Amino acid sequence: MKPVKVGLLGLGTVGGGTMNVLYRNAKEISRRAGREIVVTRAAARDYDASAIDGLHSVTVGDDAFAVVRDPEIDIVIELIGGYSPARELVLEAIANGKHVVTANKALIALHGNEIFSAARDKGVTVAFEAAVAGGIPIIKAVREGLAANNIEWVAGIINGTGNFILSEMRDKGRDFADVLKEAQELGYAEADPTFDVEGIDAAHKLTILASLAFGIPLQFDKTYTEGIAAVDPRDVANAEEFGYRIKHLGIARKTDAGVELRVHPTLIPERRLIANVDGVMNAVLVMGDAVGPTLYYGAGAGSLPTASAVVADVIDVARSLTTDPGNRVPHLAFQPDELSDTPVLPIERVETAYYLRMTARDEPGVVAAVAGILGEAGISIEAIKQQEPAPGQTEVALVMLTHRVVEQRMNDAIARIEALDTIGGSVTRIRVETLDG
Repeated sequence: MKPVKVGLLGLGTVGGGTMNVLYRNAKEISRRAGREIVVTRAAARDYDASAIDGLHSVTVGDDAFAVVRDPEIDIVIELIGGYSPARELVLEAIANGKHVVTANKALIALHGNEIFSAARDKGVTVAFEAAVAGGIPIIKAVREGLAANNIEWVAGIINGTGNFILSEMRDKGRDFADVLKEAQELGYAEADPTFDVEGIDAAHKLTILASLAFGIPLQFDKTYTEGIAAVDPRDVANAEEFGYRIKHLGIARKTDAGVELRVHPTLIPERRLIANVDGVMNAVLVMGDAVGPTLYYGAGAGSLPTASAVVADVIDVARSLTTDPGNRVPHLAFQPDELSDTPVLPIERVETAYYLRMTARDEPGVVAAVAGILGEAGISIEAIKQQEPAPGQTEVALVMLTHRVVEQRMNDAIARIEALDTIGGSVTRIRVETLDG
């Protein structure tokens, strides 16, 4: 059987890793795929040829469109990233009848509905395992391994930069800005870290996971996103005292009212396995009605871990080249005409528990006034701690955990608490999830 010819767009960290894996493991890969897989063309502007194996047999140029138009290419691997020209390249590759493998979560989250529709019309596959959680095969697990289940919720640490920052803040008592600077020096965070620390990267990935889990269209614009820049070392320490840890979670949950899609700092019980995922590692917890809770852990980024997922997709596509397009695994797990119009809930309608921290005047009746406002809003207090004031200070830190309540009611209560003349400044609020199995 003739070899599968691959065109590679991008020879950076992941592109170079993909070349290395394909070259070094060529024999094993061909045994699994049933035929040889070879990269014949690549497009890149800046790359380190000395760090990439097998380039001697590849035609490398700087015109990515020439690669997707090459009639000899069977599969295009898009590793350029970003929205454009990645979108145009992928759509042109599809129009030319080529299968596509991509690690581009932003592209799939924003333009996946359009891309998958075009791929169905042309009878080709778009594979994107590497777009979520790097080397962890979470796409295949949700789409295929858990296909018998009614997925109830998904919760994941799906951005290594944010997890590294929060881990360092907890372990060493450091503040956010200090750890972020180190993360940039170590190469974990970009010079502009906005996508990582503000939760945008995680929201791209959660959008994809939710579509696979619940059979809904990709809806990145409806994903609530909150970053970790406001997390204070005091909150990290307080969480520990209550038996919790703060993680930057992506949470997708199916409820009777609709689907929750949210990324935000979250207190989770320290005994949970996912609470003990530290550093730059990723983990995704999936709850299915038949299987129960399942946890997927591993490297969420990096040259070879991400390349592992990219090459696995290439092998899957190579195996399916001779199958009828109608019999392939659907892009978003469910048959295209079976996607649901279940609404995505605004954050104000989400129900969760809360951690609250506020600065209060050290005088009688303040705690009672705060508790009274929460009680009138139907919010029960689970735990409360009033920290001792330092000598000469007239204000204290008041910290509490609440039971579950709809966010709009909590918003209203916080507004009333902040209006008290005995409360200084704004109330810090972090959501709490127990992730019970």
